[in-house]
Amino acid sequence: MRVLKSVTAGSLESSDVLVTIMPLSEDRIEYDIESIVIKQYGRRIRKVTEDMVEIAKITGARIHVQDRGALECTLRARLETAIERSIAC
Repeated sequence: MRVLKSVTAGSLESSDVLVTIMPLSEDRIEYDIESIVIKQYGRRIRKVTEDMVEIAKITGARIHVQDRGALECTLRARLETAIERSIAC
């Protein structure tokens, strides 16, 4: 599915994550991950993000994740919300 609009989900509060999805003109996905715990959990954050994007089958998007120590369930919820918002008319 093609990303139709720029959207956000979440916040920059402690223990939360802000996910921003922006459309790209090309059919590719760009990932930009920032985290206060990047050394400990960076690979896991990226894997969860990539897996959810792959499951949703979205194309043409830049995914920006700004993590402030969120649990994985929070990251998944924010990603799901942002993905749904980005493909809705």
